[in-house]
Amino acid sequence: MERTSHHGRATAFRRFDRGGDGPPICFIHGSGGTGDVWRAQTRLADRFPVVTLDLSGHGASDDVDAAPGPETLDAYADDVVAVLEAGTESTTPPVLCGNSLGGAVVLWVALERDVDLAGLVLAGTGARLPVLPALLDWLADDFDRAIEFLHGDDRLFHDVPAEYTEVSMATMRACGRSVLERDFRTCDRFDVRDRLPAVEPPALALVGEYDRLTPPAAHDTLADSIPRCERATIEDAAHLAMIEAPVAFNAALASFLDRLG
Repeated sequence: MERTSHHGRATAFRRFDRGGDGPPICFIHGSGGTGDVWRAQTRLADRFPVVTLDLSGHGASDDVDAAPGPETLDAYADDVVAVLEAGTESTTPPVLCGNSLGGAVVLWVALERDVDLAGLVLAGTGARLPVLPALLDWLADDFDRAIEFLHGDDRLFHDVPAEYTEVSMATMRACGRSVLERDFRTCDRFDVRDRLPAVEPPALALVGEYDRLTPPAAHDTLADSIPRCERATIEDAAHLAMIEAPVAFNAALASFLDRLG
């Protein structure tokens, strides 16, 4: 694991490069996660240099004092830009791939930062990410109930071994209540639907068939409103399709990267 310092804090990231000559791809996790959720995607490093990171306050990265909403998105976008500068050595512009809150960060970088990007992968996410009011209440005063709710009924997973759920729950608990609440309140305040026509890089909206947190309709909106956006579904998976159906997810991702040339 490496760390890069910026804006008075350090962001942890990991590089996986096994000689691939395709565009580098930087993976951005969602609420309460870490770069480890992309472990199966590091298999793509034979063809595409891969970078994963822990957003501020997650995993091995320093936290940031930021209010939920645009201020947090700005901080997370700064994390991504710093990691792109420190962790990608290719002369080819990178591709950003984000899940859920990570997808919001990808869109924020594309809209708010002057970064040359080859493409965007918006996986299990949306241009608007409303959160159930009851979940926000539980995040404030019943942390265990919030975590249990997220791991039931086709929210994060559709049909996975119990250990997948246990690892995911442990990761959220390690992240902590305050950061997880900040993440979800940031999602709830996120809405760039009217700005999607200004997204310039080619994009792929990729959704799990059973995703109830960011359902397929949210990805239809992305595909209909972003000028160059494809749409694909990962069968037999929910919100964390990259974990639940990694072979299909990686195939869809590699196919999109190949079309970028």
